[in-house]
Amino acid sequence: MRIDEALKWLDGHLNLEALARPGRTRTRTPNLHGITALTDLMGGPQHQYPVLHLTGTNGKTSTARLLTDLLVAHGLSVGTLTSPHLERINERIAWNGDPIPDEALAESLSAIAQLEPLVEGDRPSFFDALVAAAFRWFADIAVDAAVIEVGMGGTWDTTNVADGQVAVVTGIGLDHMEYLGPTLEAIARDKSGIVKPRSTLVLGETRPELVEIFAETPAATTWLKGRDFDCEENLPAVGGRSVTLRTPGASYEQVLLTLHGGHQAHNAACALAAAEAFFARPLDEDVVSATFGSATSPGRFEVVGQRPLVVLDGVKNPDGARAAASTLTETFGERRRIVVFGQLRGRESELIARELELGGAHHVIACEPDWARALPADETARAVKAAGCDSVEVIRDIAAAVERALAMAEPDDVVFITGSLYVVGAARAALRGDGDS
Repeated sequence: MRIDEALKWLDGHLNLEALARPGRTRTRTPNLHGITALTDLMGGPQHQYPVLHLTGTNGKTSTARLLTDLLVAHGLSVGTLTSPHLERINERIAWNGDPIPDEALAESLSAIAQLEPLVEGDRPSFFDALVAAAFRWFADIAVDAAVIEVGMGGTWDTTNVADGQVAVVTGIGLDHMEYLGPTLEAIARDKSGIVKPRSTLVLGETRPELVEIFAETPAATTWLKGRDFDCEENLPAVGGRSVTLRTPGASYEQVLLTLHGGHQAHNAACALAAAEAFFARPLDEDVVSATFGSATSPGRFEVVGQRPLVVLDGVKNPDGARAAASTLTETFGERRRIVVFGQLRGRESELIARELELGGAHHVIACEPDWARALPADETARAVKAAGCDSVEVIRDIAAAVERALAMAEPDDVVFITGSLYVVGAARAALRGDGDS
């Protein structure tokens, strides 16, 4: 198949990302049947390289990218699986940080399509097929390690057919409750399912009642943030953060992390601990400094324009919104803000708007992601008004909303584009002058 044919075939599968939302009748309970059948037919490609497996409510993708960069900087060939993507699905499957080429993605998906008729029972899902293609490609190119981010949860997530040598939990918050459970404890229990026997658990969650749940896992060793590893200094700096990080093996003093937001220091601490656990030794201090000093995480508090300052940041829950608002003020001060905001259904839109402090924005433009679960822009606008903002308008098209925000902005203003990553990705493409997202 050509790449367009392969993606059309992939899009014909049940996609829980597009369907999941509270109150909706499940078309299928998440399970490992499809991915297990596919990987068994391929001889278990996910077992042909060591895996570092990541879960958590916020920070997974940034942590995965930082961890990948550390492994690559120490000479390894590394496959990385993340989700969702910003602009192109190729971004989800990467080798040493570079997205899978169209030809390789088409070939891997074609191989999965040939195997699919041999699967008995329910047809594999969209994510089953994509993850199987990633596992296959990583085996084909003979990676030294794979950094695998869960799609949702842990125990029943498609990626959980892999056995992580290192399991990373960035933290626990309320999200995807229609699948993972209504409480933090239920969500923690589901996410704890990625922890396998003989593995090292790098646990960024520190609330005692949740730590107790992870204590029940079969990990051989648990490294707990605050006890075994930590971020001991976390200060704003030009271009990012100045951080001092401690791991069981070393202390890394006043390292420049070129990512904005205090929460990124937490992600860096988790990534550094995971890399040290994988190598079973402290890392080279100069390599850590060079790696964190050139770190990027597209769509996560990404500055893409100056005068006016244009900032992109994907936000999917109240915790993330609170971190975004704090980062915006701490990093750029009390500038006048013009906000482009769009959400998916099933999110706590009014609470997210409040945590983003949209009530203090000069103007908010409500838009609509091009996605099956998009929250209508009119409903987003109502949530923003309920959060205390009187100056709100509706422009459904994201590119048009961004154009309007830029036209309104003065040179010293901040244009803040936030909400769903599907908004951020489309805005990123529009700002680049590329209509294809």
